[in-house]
Amino acid sequence: MQKKVKETISPEMNFEKTAVKVSAVSIVGNILLSVFKLLAGIIAHSGAMVSDAVHSASDVFSSIIVIIGVKLSARESDDDHPYGHERLECVAAIVLAVVLLITGLFIGAGAVENITSGSYSELAVPGVLALAAAIISIVVKEAMFHYTKYYAVKLDSGAVMADAWHHRSDALSSVGALIGIAGSRMGMPVLDSIASLVICLFIVKAAYDIFKDAVEKMVDHSCDKDTEQAIKECVLAQNGVMGVDKLTTRVFGNKIYADIEISADGSRTLRESHDVAEGVHTAIEQEFPKVKHIMVHVNPADGT
Repeated sequence: MQKKVKETISPEMNFEKTAVKVSAVSIVGNILLSVFKLLAGIIAHSGAMVSDAVHSASDVFSSIIVIIGVKLSARESDDDHPYGHERLECVAAIVLAVVLLITGLFIGAGAVENITSGSYSELAVPGVLALAAAIISIVVKEAMFHYTKYYAVKLDSGAVMADAWHHRSDALSSVGALIGIAGSRMGMPVLDSIASLVICLFIVKAAYDIFKDAVEKMVDHSCDKDTEQAIKECVLAQNGVMGVDKLTTRVFGNKIYADIEISADGSRTLRESHDVAEGVHTAIEQEFPKVKHIMVHVNPADGT
């Protein structure tokens, strides 16, 4: 029985327009949230909340990069780029990872400076406004994470998924800020700085994961085994195919390119063998929306 792989994007869903819409929502949400958290951090004397605000502000920049990357990757193939521009989205994801890493290290450096200073009594105790800002941030950023991730999966977009994890890392950093602020108000001011350091670790881990995924998509990494098996089963179901001799795949941005060798009756005419290969080619591209192109080679089956 042929295995059905999950379809990612419906035909009516335009990749570029949808990705830009999701990123625009992220930009507006992050601008409002970062301004609110920055003011709350300054007014309530919370270093963790100010760090959290910087993190949210970096999300605005990352969403702009997503829009640029998606628009460039959606351009049609041309003479200089016959395979399209999908890898430019991976470039956008790598830029996002670097921005995220720098943001995390910047936050971590400030936290380490406060922790190692030893002058904990001089650290300001955050106000109640910082607590409220942390709670609001957690709720809003977690909602933005699920919203963005939903469309990232539908679009199979690494850059949009990177933006989604930007939201999740921001939500987690707000959890750390909440704990640190609460602890600081209970008589342990250094916990506010420790929370900033924990936020740094979350951000660096997210940056690494995004960078690793983008690089794998840029170095002709093969697609997952389940998809390859489903392609083979689809091919074997076509008229005239007697076997699959070889299948190689490579991920190109958010698309798949494949080369396959099939076995067919060696006594068939060239025209008949071509028709078998054409049937395989058409079936694969219809059954698997992520496959942008597949090259089919026909071998004579043993004993024919």
